[in-house]
Amino acid sequence: MEPDLDPQQKAMNRWRLVLGPHADKLIQPVEGEGEEQKQKGFVYQEIDDVLSFLYDREYGEEQGYRKGGQGKSLLTVPTWISKVRELFPKTTVEILEKQALDRYGLSELLLDKKLLERLEPNMDLLKNIIQFKGRMKGDVLHSAKEIVRKVVEDLRRKLESQTRASIIGKKSPYSPSRVQSLRNLNFKKTIIKNLKNYDKAKDRFVVDRIYFDGSIQPYNKWNIIIAVDESGSMMNSVIYSSVMASIFYRINALKTHLIIFDTQVVDLTGRLEDPVDVLMNVQLGGGTHITKALRYGEGLIDNPSRSLFILVSDLEEGYSIQHMYKACKDIMDTGCKLVVLTALDFEGSPVYNEHAAQTLTNMGAKVAAITPHELADWIGDIIS
Repeated sequence: MEPDLDPQQKAMNRWRLVLGPHADKLIQPVEGEGEEQKQKGFVYQEIDDVLSFLYDREYGEEQGYRKGGQGKSLLTVPTWISKVRELFPKTTVEILEKQALDRYGLSELLLDKKLLERLEPNMDLLKNIIQFKGRMKGDVLHSAKEIVRKVVEDLRRKLESQTRASIIGKKSPYSPSRVQSLRNLNFKKTIIKNLKNYDKAKDRFVVDRIYFDGSIQPYNKWNIIIAVDESGSMMNSVIYSSVMASIFYRINALKTHLIIFDTQVVDLTGRLEDPVDVLMNVQLGGGTHITKALRYGEGLIDNPSRSLFILVSDLEEGYSIQHMYKACKDIMDTGCKLVVLTALDFEGSPVYNEHAAQTLTNMGAKVAAITPHELADWIGDIIS
């Protein structure tokens, strides 16, 4: 916006942003300023109006700080959205919309169908829809579901290819393959089976048969049980767990169960065909009864030696933590592998009960905060 302005004009426009509504009175026109440059100044005044509409709330004010007088008409939420998209690049638009929802509580953005459909579909908007969905009805709820679907499908496409490669791509050294490629070549087996063909006279190794690994077979599936804590602090993990569970559900080598819990347990396995349906059934907040979820999941273990129990939780048990430890021990004693994810996302630092995490680690559980790709690799290593 500024490259064609001289330094003095750039400085004046920046002062317009600093001075805000007082700029018209305090800034004198730049000498020699033509119509194009003046128009640039008007754009900066619009930017200030847009920013003031949002950030004056920091001082307990909404845009009604102009009391009477001859000032310009005040912005409304629909006008504000239009101006934001007109004046700022997409990345800045997303930041402003996120702060409007998260920091200043402009829930009107989510409860009006036309406004909602004009917001940028992204992870932050998805989180807000999940939190506000209980107040959405009719056409607004339908539009919200379509936004959730778009964000979830984008996320699923990004995760699915590597997830399938990590799990289906793992090779079994116990079954031969008809696909003869370097990728499938079993060097160790090929050498051992052809040792008898070593030619001492010519001092060379003769290979009369090459052995290749086969892919893991879909029969005798691995049982994956994912129990997700839906407390408010686990929002990111709930989203990623639901998407990953829907991906696992489509993989023939896995039999996947998904349960979510607070003080009650809800089995969403029957909804895994549609992760949007899963997320629209999440109720964030409330208490946490981890033991109850563990005991329910324990009942889903049908072949312990081929079962993985994945608990996604911050481990802040609302009931007796000793009962939680006992339930974890009982699951591991069956021969089922237990992994506790204190976070499942790409954002890093989780907040969780460190003492409980260390106790479970000492008991033999795998406890970590990992990315979805790392989870897929870990499962691939286990079932290979």
